[in-house]
Amino acid sequence: MLVVISPAKRLDWAERDVTMTEPAFHEDARRLVKTARNLTLGKLKGLMDLSDDLARLNRDRFAAFADDPAPQITRPAALAFAGDTYQGLEAQSLDADEMAWAQDHLRILSGLYGLLRPLDAIQPYRLEMGSRLKTRRGNSLYDYWRDGLSKALNAQAEALGSDVLINCASQEYFGAVAPKALKLRVITPSFMEDKEDGKGPKIVSFFAKKARGSMARFVIQQRLDDPEEVLGFTTGGYRYDAALSQPDRPVFVRPYPAS
Repeated sequence: MLVVISPAKRLDWAERDVTMTEPAFHEDARRLVKTARNLTLGKLKGLMDLSDDLARLNRDRFAAFADDPAPQITRPAALAFAGDTYQGLEAQSLDADEMAWAQDHLRILSGLYGLLRPLDAIQPYRLEMGSRLKTRRGNSLYDYWRDGLSKALNAQAEALGSDVLINCASQEYFGAVAPKALKLRVITPSFMEDKEDGKGPKIVSFFAKKARGSMARFVIQQRLDDPEEVLGFTTGGYRYDAALSQPDRPVFVRPYPAS
């Protein structure tokens, strides 16, 4: 199976003693950076709803982006992203064998890099998939990436001998994958908190993001190849809820607050 997750806005740029790989869509990243460099500070700020300080930071990142970066200015993707999903993934604690398996089976959807493996070398950036960055391919990054991401996922799943994709990405990022071009069975788990207030289980964004990372870690550590095995996920106190689930949309619930 393949597993996909979203990237994170927050980065951890600590040095890592690992061998990195080149992103498959590095040429596309270069093109997008050139486009972003032409934006004024005001347009960059509006593109991603940034503060003045963050707009300047990301303008400087685009300006410094190297076409052929030295290893010293890059970091492995799964270890560089540091948001809620990556708290659940805990990639830094995966052992060498687990990371090698993840390199083949885990993919990170990215507004700039398209599709990343865990050890792919990235430069510091911020470019959300939902950004309406105009390019020759259309008016947004969805227009830019759509068919390419689907075809790449199809090819990578075929190389693994699988036709199943576990979607642990956000709607914003998985929306860049064209469903008509994707030939894989997609399983999208949801994670809910039951506050026992009579209103029923609800999705709490922070916990759901972390749980999606934990699910990806579960798949990696257990080397899952049967989609039914996903239902055995219990990390953090979650349990599969058959009554709330639908075909290919399993729901996992836990008491809130989690003990």
